[in-house]
Amino acid sequence: MNSPENSRCGLVALIGEPNAGKSTLMNRMVGAKISIVTHKVQTTRTRIRGIVSEGDAQLVFIDTPGLFRPRRRLDRAMVRAAWGGASDADLVVLLIEAHRGCTPGVQHILDAMLEQMPKNTKVALAINKIDRVKAEQLLALSAKMNEKFSFASTFMISAERGHGIDDLRKWLAAEVPDGPWLYPDDQIADMATRQIAAEITREKLTLRLHQELPYQLTVETEAWEERKDGSVKIDQVIYVARDGHKGILLGPKGETVKAVGKAARTELKEFLGQEVHLFLTVKVRPGWLDEAERYSEMGLNFSDGDS
Repeated sequence: MNSPENSRCGLVALIGEPNAGKSTLMNRMVGAKISIVTHKVQTTRTRIRGIVSEGDAQLVFIDTPGLFRPRRRLDRAMVRAAWGGASDADLVVLLIEAHRGCTPGVQHILDAMLEQMPKNTKVALAINKIDRVKAEQLLALSAKMNEKFSFASTFMISAERGHGIDDLRKWLAAEVPDGPWLYPDDQIADMATRQIAAEITREKLTLRLHQELPYQLTVETEAWEERKDGSVKIDQVIYVARDGHKGILLGPKGETVKAVGKAARTELKEFLGQEVHLFLTVKVRPGWLDEAERYSEMGLNFSDGDS
């Protein structure tokens, strides 16, 4: 793997409240969908790394789980993964929503940043969803946030529409330290393809199902077979905690899981660039939220969920 002559490389952690737009920003930066996006909070569970080459610099983005007050073991593991990502990073981008401003959750993150992050870490503020408010509100919010924390720079962006993204990416590229690139210039993620495939199916489940159920399930890729005709056969298992959840997930005559499979197969075909044969199995596993193996599959540390 060859780096440019005067190469720079660094880890960039995206942090913020659930649903602030971190996954959308990551996908926009990378130029491909590697992190799942839904309208539901706490969709991202693991630290997903997206890789962007900008001139002589390589940016390795960590899309962390949203920061919130945890209740369950899985919640605690997710929040510790988020803070671990921020502590490991060369640069941090705090994402907030323009129309929500400095919420109690954002204030909690600011307080935690002062306590938990290395003092010399450069933090940029990215005010997202700027199309939802007027210019004077944005300026007032920027001033308020910069009074509360010493941000290295502030950016007004729309991750969904792409506004302000180029400026943010160029600033990050200029700020990362000198050093060799960590990945080939054509690589966009360091998650295993099997894990990305499982995440794509979980996204379709989250979009289809309501209320608490998406948080009570996980998806794992059990088998991956490349066939001679150029297609791939993927077997995935969906673990749920209760028998009742299995019935909801299957739906009348299996229609719900069929629709999820069809949507996931379509996106997997586009992502992989080959024909996909996707087979989903639903299994009831009452204690999966307390099994170390399930956390390893999600890229989380089981012990991080300890109280």
